[in-house]
Parts: sequence; C-alpha cells; structure tokens
Amino acid sequence: MRLTQFKALDERTYWTDAKELECMMIIPEAPDVTSFCFKTADDSWFRYLPGQFITLELPVGPEPLLRTYTLSSSPSRPLSISVTVKAQKDSIGSRWMLENVKVGDRLRAYGPGGIFTFMQYPADKYLFISAGSGVTPMMSMTRWLFDNGEHTDIALISCARRPSELIFEPELRRMAQRVPDIKLSFVVEEDDPFSAWAGYRGRLNQLMLELMAPDYMEREIFCCGPEPFMKTVRDVLNAAGFEMAHYHEESFHAPIRTEDQRPEHDDIVLDETAGAMIRFAASGLDAMCSETDTILQVAKAQGLNIPSACQFGVCGTCKVRKTSGEVHMIHNGGITDKEIADGMVLACCSNPIGRVEIEI
Repeated sequence: MRLTQFKALDERTYWTDAKELECMMIIPEAPDVTSFCFKTADDSWFRYLPGQFITLELPVGPEPLLRTYTLSSSPSRPLSISVTVKAQKDSIGSRWMLENVKVGDRLRAYGPGGIFTFMQYPADKYLFISAGSGVTPMMSMTRWLFDNGEHTDIALISCARRPSELIFEPELRRMAQRVPDIKLSFVVEEDDPFSAWAGYRGRLNQLMLELMAPDYMEREIFCCGPEPFMKTVRDVLNAAGFEMAHYHEESFHAPIRTEDQRPEHDDIVLDETAGAMIRFAASGLDAMCSETDTILQVAKAQGLNIPSACQFGVCGTCKVRKTSGEVHMIHNGGITDKEIADGMVLACCSNPIGRVEIEI
C-alpha cells in the first residue's frame, strides 16, 4: 500500500479519459455483490455525472477484457470512485473481479461515459426504479442529491429476489432517516430463510406503484434492470397514460453511450381507434370492440356473466381460458406464470389485439 502524500484540493488535477486506477477498498454489499473503490496514482479528482459508467480493462486472458460498470459513487465525493459488481450467472469479467481483485491492485480505466443521468432532466420530483444491480446508477444519483442538500423529492423503489439481495439497503435507509425527501420502497419475490420480511412481496406491478408513489405521473422516472423488468415498468406506465418523454432507462447489460444508441421498443400501446373482435366460443357470440376494451367489459355488454371482484388484476376471480389470439394483460398478481402459459387470462385486465377467442 502506498503512502499518500497530502495534496491540497487546488493542487490536484482532473482524471481524463484513460488512467491507471488503484483499488483502495473492497466492500461486500450482498451475496455475490462487491463494491470496489479506486483512486488514481497521482490523486487526481474524478469528474463525471451521477449515473455514468466507466470501462475497466481486465487482464482475464491473452487479450485484455473490456467491461463497463456504472459508478455507484457520487461526484460530490470526487477523490475516489466506486463500481459495484454483481457476478451474473454467465459473467466472465465480473466473476474475475470478485475472485481476483485485491486492495493495491491496479486496473486501467476509460471514461466516464453514458447519458443515463438526471442532470439532463432537471425536475422537482424523481422516481428511481431498479432491480438487482440496476440500483447502482440510482445510488449514484441519490448520493449526489443527498450530498447537494437541496431537498429534492426522491421516491426510490428497489427490487430483488430476496431481502438479503437488496443492494445498498442499509445506506439508503440511513439517508432516508436523516432527510424527509427520500421515500424508500423495497420489493422482494421471496423471503430469506430464518428471517422476517415486512415489506412488499411479489413482482412490481401497477397496484404496488400506486401505493409506493401515488404521484408517479408527476415525476421524472429513471429505471434500470433486466429488460423483462423494464418492459413491465413500461407496460404499467403506458397503460396509465404516462407521458413517456419523462421516462428514461438503461439496461445494465448494454449501457447507452449516445442518444442514437437508445433502443426502439415495440411495446404495445393500446389504441381506442383500433378495432378488435372477441369470439365467446361456448356462447356462440362474436363481439366487435376496441383494443382499449377489456374482455370483461365486452362480455358484460353481451349479457355474459364472468365472475369478477376487484377488477384490478389482483383477486383472480375473472380467470378465463383464451383459446386463440393475442391479448395485452397487465395484472397485479392475480394469475401465475404457469396459468398464463396454459392459456389463462384475467378478463378484467386483458385487452384484445385483433381477433381473440375465449372459452365461455
């Protein structure tokens, strides 16, 4: 370990583009998740935007492996930077880092880069939604807003498989305890063995979002996580009529460097002017309707009785079998993945796309 000679802040230069970094601290965050803290050999300042990433050159094989990692640290603390690494199932670089990098090791880094930052979208209220290691850019942005002390309204939703896999949960709670501006919500799919969980369970859905951030329609929204997770978020927002110009996302598998790299999504956005038709097979009825009509609404208009209760995709009472066609269904936990694979849909929250046949 080198002995750092003190330098006054005005004696330091800025880190630019490519430089060798020295690992100063290694902090376990969760199972298979570790934060690596770096400084430069000449004690340069780090200049970047909250939410940006760097590229690390990893000596994995005969040729160096380049991997991008979002900075979980905040530029409000510019003397060091941190990346928080989760070893995905088939990852090479991340697994190598967890198994090999030690304090004092040096890695070459390039950057920073990326456009996933709230700095480009100033707002009075933000909503940060993440799953798994997608929380890293949200942590960088939250740390910045906390350090900046301007009392920006932040609603932060972090999702994970189990409570022990909620990255940064203790630090987020400490920040939220000190200021009223940070409102936290955690969602897990299942409990940890031998521990109690009093938060939300299941997969993030519209009902949860309404409870956790009732004013989400007024917020600038940032989302990061696996693509299926982000698609669910987009579906919920599209169904609610959210203005998607205020929605921003980044997959931790493919960081976006420039505006022209933004992906074009083929999400279904229902159109009330688009016609559809539902055939109720057992009743011998064909009903013309709009994409924005639900199967339950059309059935009632035809005098058919589909038992229903909540009409919000929670209770599962209105479950029916779809024998052909496509529906757009945004539910709130009232149906399982196996039932969906078997052709079941919830009539209260399923909209027909084109021609659909239902077994009633």
